[in-house]
Amino acid sequence: MSTFRYSGSSFYDGDKPVQILSGAIHYFRVVPQYWEDRLLKLKHCGLNTVETYVPWNWHEPKKGQFNFEGMADLVRFIDLAGKLGLYVIVRPSPYICAEWEFGGLPAWLLEDSNMRLRCSYKPFLDHVDDYYDVLLPKLKPLLCTQGGPIIALQIENEFGSYGSDKVYLNYIHDAMVRRGMDVLLFTSDGPEDSMLQGGMVDGVLATVNFGSRAEEAFDKLREYQPDGPLMCMEFWNGWFDHWREEHHTRSAADAALVLDDMLRQGASVNFYMFHGGTNFGFYNGANGHVKDSYEPTVTSYDYDALLSESGEPTAKYHAVRDVIAKYKTVDAAELPAPLPKKDYGTVVMTQQATLATNLERISKPVRSAYTETMEKLGQDFGFIQYDTFIPGPRSQNKLYIQELRDRALVFLDGEYAGTVDRCESDTTIEFEVPDKGQHLSLLVENMGRVNYGPYLKDSKGITEGVRFGLQFLSDWTMYPLPLNDLSGLEFQALERQNAKNGPAFYRGEFFAEEPADTFIRLEGWTKGIVFVNGFNLGHYWDQGPQKTLYVPGPLLKQGQNEIVVFELYRCVAPEIRLQDQPDLG
Repeated sequence: MSTFRYSGSSFYDGDKPVQILSGAIHYFRVVPQYWEDRLLKLKHCGLNTVETYVPWNWHEPKKGQFNFEGMADLVRFIDLAGKLGLYVIVRPSPYICAEWEFGGLPAWLLEDSNMRLRCSYKPFLDHVDDYYDVLLPKLKPLLCTQGGPIIALQIENEFGSYGSDKVYLNYIHDAMVRRGMDVLLFTSDGPEDSMLQGGMVDGVLATVNFGSRAEEAFDKLREYQPDGPLMCMEFWNGWFDHWREEHHTRSAADAALVLDDMLRQGASVNFYMFHGGTNFGFYNGANGHVKDSYEPTVTSYDYDALLSESGEPTAKYHAVRDVIAKYKTVDAAELPAPLPKKDYGTVVMTQQATLATNLERISKPVRSAYTETMEKLGQDFGFIQYDTFIPGPRSQNKLYIQELRDRALVFLDGEYAGTVDRCESDTTIEFEVPDKGQHLSLLVENMGRVNYGPYLKDSKGITEGVRFGLQFLSDWTMYPLPLNDLSGLEFQALERQNAKNGPAFYRGEFFAEEPADTFIRLEGWTKGIVFVNGFNLGHYWDQGPQKTLYVPGPLLKQGQNEIVVFELYRCVAPEIRLQDQPDLG
């Protein structure tokens, strides 16, 4: 057992001074079979600590239903890090940001229309208590005070960027203490007056997050915390990507220069990220800092980090290791051998199942006079289709989808009429309704809940209503499509010349003599989701910047493997390419 603490300007493990050199690896963005590989590479880089967030929605996807297995086996990840000789910093806040869906908050919170987030609203605090009653007892045996590797826990996350409710912050602090979290507790915020004023907790170590101008950031921290060690809890050595943007990069030399500046001042540092990993499934978040702004994050969380998305050391890795070697002895052990990567060639889709003919096979319809959000229907992710009938005749008018979240494909009598996007306010769909009337279908895609900023409360689907002209339309049949079970699909044989446009599932197989990492290139496809052996890899979109989807080798089987592509629009040819290198755009 040990006590990890700070005194004066230094951290101590017992009586031994420690400079924390940490890197962020999110267990929930990496398949468990690769955890050890990533941790060994972290240690080899000269780091002594691994840091991870804990996303609430990953562990309690439905109220009262908890998951701590597979990619959610937090205890195994922490225990493995400890066995490899690493300290562990855990950030189990109710909210984590992390460019993760809803900032880690579970979607079911939004079933309550009155819910208030990240504040001392009792129903929210009650849910946090229920979660902590399950989560924190799992962490207690892993605390350094119990002989484990966890040296510190975070209270909330960058709260000063969101609010100023000190009653709430102290409640979270006390909730941890009451449950036996007797290790170092800390906060982390941007190095600005308002952020530190809003995010600090009396008697708790404050740390700061930044990507440059280290001396300036630490000077600001010292104005509010004259004593205590200096620590950058998030050194942003790279950045994340949104759809329809350029891929973000930062030079290795620039990141190394800022690190050198911090280490020269004797500061501790946590690289955000050391290894980014992947936003598998529907777990990517989105930014929405101002009203009517919405920027969904891509599937890859490569982050231009020290390790690539597939875990390979980058130029930044070697540059950082060289800087650390100036100040301490780095691990002399050899790097783990590169994981195998394969080019499996072209996979032709041989079967197709259109959404229109399979809707009731994979969804249970719900009738209502008005449109409901996903959350009100108990749905967290995916798509939802809204169907109604407009009596005729009616003269030409505009279709309005009020407060759409996030993107709707519009169909009139089954024919595609256009797409409405919450970010493209100038899109107009107008039509006449014939004497016989017209069926209206709206296939709405949830592209990820906002994970940062004042517009965090981001319900999905149609959140207000649908109008034709000034009149709200009624009598809706809604089809939730979380796409977590595709076993009901009925596929038909597909010949290239007979492929149908519109929302459809395409199925193909390929043989893997030896399972290895690979990358799916979807040249000629438009927008959708890819499943490999039933595992949801995440979104693709021809808007870029991401051009390939990463497939970790452990998702493949020796022998035949199934790929299902859910394409919303069309593909030039029903085939994909499995290559041995990524293309980030």
